[in-house]
Amino acid sequence: MKKIGILFVCMGNICRSPTAEGVFRALLTQRRLSDLFEVDSAGTHAYHVGDAPDLRAQKAARDRGIELKHLRARKVAAADFEKFDVILAMDSDNFSILQDICPETHKDKIKYLLDFAPQLNQREVPDPYYGGAYGFERVLDMAEAAAEGLLEFLTREGVLSKQAG
Repeated sequence: MKKIGILFVCMGNICRSPTAEGVFRALLTQRRLSDLFEVDSAGTHAYHVGDAPDLRAQKAARDRGIELKHLRARKVAAADFEKFDVILAMDSDNFSILQDICPETHKDKIKYLLDFAPQLNQREVPDPYYGGAYGFERVLDMAEAAAEGLLEFLTREGVLSKQAG
């Protein structure tokens, strides 16, 4: 059985995308759906390849019971467009870069993370890197809302029932 592949993408893969990955993994664990998914995160730039998530992101996540320290930054690879079913960009810069490097046949996989949290009335997850602790909390709030919305979308579209059946 092929797992449902979800890839979260930001610029350096040390703040937003690993946070979203951790939040989504935690939700899948809570709902006992982990076996149906392959979840990862990556960056559009290679600034931090091999690094653990930002310590502030780790702390904010840990305070909510989500562990990120085992994750390591990597750059988006050409194979990701084939491997993953949904590729979620954190902002318009990353969305544009993904669109530019993605083969035409897979462009429909690229979406904004916050498209799955319409109640937030925004499309971009702000980069908390140069700010304070509040920014990391805000990213977690957004990731939690979007993770729920993504799971609801996959259920509504019948993707989960195909995997479970």
